[in-house]
Amino acid sequence: MKKQNIDWSNIGFGYMPIGERFVSYYKDGKWDNGIMTTDSTVTISECAGVLQYAQTCFEGMKAYTTCDNKIVVFRPELNAQRMEDSCNRLEMPVFPKEKFVEAICKVVKANADYVPPYGTGATLYLRPYMYGSGPVIGVKPSSEYEFRIFATPVGPYFKGGAKPITIKVSDFDRAAPHGTGHIKAGLNYAMSLHAIVTAHNEGFDENMYLDAATRTNVEETGGANFLFITKDNKVITPKSNSILPSITRRSLMYVAEHYLGLEVEEREVAFEEVKDFAECGLCGTAAVISPVGKINDHGNEIYFPSGMDEMGPITRKLYETLTGIQMGKIEAPEGWITEIE
Repeated sequence: MKKQNIDWSNIGFGYMPIGERFVSYYKDGKWDNGIMTTDSTVTISECAGVLQYAQTCFEGMKAYTTCDNKIVVFRPELNAQRMEDSCNRLEMPVFPKEKFVEAICKVVKANADYVPPYGTGATLYLRPYMYGSGPVIGVKPSSEYEFRIFATPVGPYFKGGAKPITIKVSDFDRAAPHGTGHIKAGLNYAMSLHAIVTAHNEGFDENMYLDAATRTNVEETGGANFLFITKDNKVITPKSNSILPSITRRSLMYVAEHYLGLEVEEREVAFEEVKDFAECGLCGTAAVISPVGKINDHGNEIYFPSGMDEMGPITRKLYETLTGIQMGKIEAPEGWITEIE
């Protein structure tokens, strides 16, 4: 299929309504078969559960054009599993995993002309989401739901290269122990908005959240997991039941161990340790890895030896290897790549 006539190298990282999206409705205790539609609007009751009590969750993923001109999606079954975990925690009906992946493939195939060409740095971003659509006035789960997937082409997260960012130790808590930090609930992101706006107003790119119970351990940022590299090249990521299990982070840890031969460790990371690491990165779907050059802890600045000019050497190897797998330049582990037929 011929690609759309878009200046792919210069589109931003934002929403562009396109072609078709998938919609399925849950009513009377079951999901319907779902439909594809060109209608980008949503009409719901003024008393819908999502509007009254924020009963909603979502996922984020991408479709790529590989170096051999195939259209692929990266590990969609993990997004399906994570959405199932989110639904269970929020008392929402699970959209079956196999139907989730099938719907993702339908959306990508229907919008194949919007999947940016290989080499442009752009991708097709996919947003599956679910919300309570039935009217609810008492505090309880909705009885009706909508599951939807839309797609939008997005430009490269970093234009001109990934320059290290500066982050601050936040005075706010991202998630409570035994709360909802481990799922992709919309309410988590609503709670982070004031903190990120505050950070931006103070001249920082992101927040570092510490654990809410003791404020001594590193958790994550508002939308990404941390990766740290020790001075002897061990890759470490924080462990906590309040951290969202990033698919990108899990993939990078696998790449570190099985492709680069590095030692990896998932464990509690005390903030006191951070000053001793050689490199730091934030990992997630949008950028894969955002290198961190400096952390500001209430005026006390921690600089990483990797510097403020470019990614550290291990971070770059991780980035290049994972993006190489996604783009078809490096052979992927079995099951990681779903090709759109």
